[in-house]
Amino acid sequence: MILPTIRASFSRRDVLHLVQLLGRGDEEVQRGAEQRLDEEGADAILDDPRVLNALLTDPIASAPTNLVFYVLVRHALLEVGISDRGTADYVASLLVAFGRAGRAYRPSDTAPEEYHYLVDMVARLADADRREAFLLRSHLGNFSLWLTGLFPDYLAARVRRKGAPDISYYERMGTTGYQLASRSPEAKTLGLDKLLSDVADHFSGVRTALNLVSDRYMWPRAGDPVSRLLREVVARRSGG
Repeated sequence: MILPTIRASFSRRDVLHLVQLLGRGDEEVQRGAEQRLDEEGADAILDDPRVLNALLTDPIASAPTNLVFYVLVRHALLEVGISDRGTADYVASLLVAFGRAGRAYRPSDTAPEEYHYLVDMVARLADADRREAFLLRSHLGNFSLWLTGLFPDYLAARVRRKGAPDISYYERMGTTGYQLASRSPEAKTLGLDKLLSDVADHFSGVRTALNLVSDRYMWPRAGDPVSRLLREVVARRSGG
């Protein structure tokens, strides 16, 4: 189960490092950042657009991977108009978790079976108990968001070569998975009911934000700009 735990994991030392990056060569800027940290907390620093640039370009940047992923996701979501920090925390936690070998194909860390296709998750739901059903529905959302967010060019290539489902199919399935998972007692017990519902409501926007992360920072030279533009047009026309 993916839980939004990254934001709470940042130490004061991590945030002070960001303050140091912001103030490199400018004591006045550093004093201002320190004051904002004291008065408004770590979020004021994490949300500063200069932090993202400093993390990616400053040679002394040495932030933990979790922090870098959170900042990447947070600023991409802000760019598409999604300001909820809980959503950024959840999505960043998802990316970090799915970065571990094989985790993207399992509904939980301890699940013995892997699922490489959405239809297999749906088929398994027929025989699942309540807890397994919650994990499968959550994973239906997570896996759909991961694929459409970070690997849209791969999905588009499969559509061209094999007539496979397009991005709008994954968006519908992912949205449904998150919606159903959010209504379960397990989601309420974990405090995830509203968060999963919010991600469902903004699935297309979250996916678009992850496309920005993928296109700019992970595979900036993969595919081509025209194909990426057409990808968005097709998704929107199909109701994504």
